[in-house]
Amino acid sequence: MSSQPDPHPDDEAALASRFPTAYTILFLLIALVAALTWIVPAGQYDRVMDETVGRTVAVAGTYSRVEANPQGIADVLMAPIAGFYDPDSYAANAIDVALFVLFLGGFLGVVNATGAVDTGIRAAMTRMKGREIWMIPILMTLFALGGTTYGMAEETLAFYAILIPVMIAAGYDAVTGVAVILIGAGVGVLGSTINPFATVIASDAAGIPFTDGIVLRLVIFAATLAIGALYVMRYARRVKDDPSRSVVAHQAAAHRRLFLQGDAGGGDDTLSNTQKIVLAIFALTFAVMIWGVASQDWWMARMGALFLGAAIVVGIVGRLGEKGLTGSFVDGARDLLGVALVIGLARGIVVIMEQGLIADTILHSAESSLGGLGDLAFINVMFWIEVGMSFLVPSSSGLAVLSMPILAPLADFAGVGRDLVVTAYQSANGLVNLVNPTFAVVIGGLAIGRVSYDRWLVFVWPLMLLLVVFISAAISIAAFF
Repeated sequence: MSSQPDPHPDDEAALASRFPTAYTILFLLIALVAALTWIVPAGQYDRVMDETVGRTVAVAGTYSRVEANPQGIADVLMAPIAGFYDPDSYAANAIDVALFVLFLGGFLGVVNATGAVDTGIRAAMTRMKGREIWMIPILMTLFALGGTTYGMAEETLAFYAILIPVMIAAGYDAVTGVAVILIGAGVGVLGSTINPFATVIASDAAGIPFTDGIVLRLVIFAATLAIGALYVMRYARRVKDDPSRSVVAHQAAAHRRLFLQGDAGGGDDTLSNTQKIVLAIFALTFAVMIWGVASQDWWMARMGALFLGAAIVVGIVGRLGEKGLTGSFVDGARDLLGVALVIGLARGIVVIMEQGLIADTILHSAESSLGGLGDLAFINVMFWIEVGMSFLVPSSSGLAVLSMPILAPLADFAGVGRDLVVTAYQSANGLVNLVNPTFAVVIGGLAIGRVSYDRWLVFVWPLMLLLVVFISAAISIAAFF
């Protein structure tokens, strides 16, 4: 039985180079959604202010056709710009996230200029020799806890440039580093328990306490975290045993040059006293960020200010001088400029859909399709409707206030608890946002890790299939009880 030989790494690189960049993919999606506004009828629900969630919510049964507002070439060109600052949207503004990314890049540039991170990575790898694989489940659990409790998403962008060099130095690849963060936090959001931006808002919009259904969500959280961690560990072991099995094998040398400055593991692994202080400031900065987000209602502006202040402190401690500090900060921000632009492009898709007045029409079609279904069919169709809606509205809070007031009451007619509808919504949204090209966290994380979108899909699709099977089974079983 014959088989064709594996493609040469140069052939893989050529294939990868022919796949469009994230910028092109997102711009084409903007154009596609704009084309749909010429085909899909325009319509809107009436909306009222819900003081509890602090947002306007759609009123069930009030959908009506409105005058179409098809989006033309000028709108397509304006969408990425409006994606940064348009206030009239279900999704959060992107300008604050983009600025946060630039200040984060500046901070990392200053820290890297001291050499503390490179030396620290070598020291950590020396001490963990032979046990590196256990970093994966430990770190994924930490990110998942952030996801399930407060919806950790944009905040994870701060960790990619830190973790990816560690994973590469341990013998894995950039995809492993991306997966630990993106899948870790992602399955946490998928299995949200007390996440105020998903579970709490959706439950309130559905008219139930957010604690309803928490046992099932805990089961989904624990199981999907275990599935995700085992999947990433298995992949990491394969890559370490045979680097050619990496989905980004053709980029291995480039990734080592970029993330390890070409260091193959040699060099001094002894931290100077100054570098130890820099690393302590480095760790403290992220601890303060997590504290601020979790308990002080911090968002991107305050986090950006935190990283700016920490960069100044590191520059002084590291004795970089005024020119060294500012030069390193600007260079670091420049490295993440592409990520900031991608964030605006991703949100531009949502802007086009909303300005074209087709979001409510799509929701109304979903409402109509659920009528008269039995409990098992209802909850599974609900899940897939929320999957489709998540591609259009990646924001968990935005999707909750858009869909739950309309779809949750339909559960009463199907004999299904409204809490199960909330679980189906958040599971669908969390699942889609592991691969969603309209979600800035996905595209931004891949851009920082220099992993192309097609390579990420090659890596993650078997895991997505496993998660779909498990979630469908879990909500189907719950529908019987």
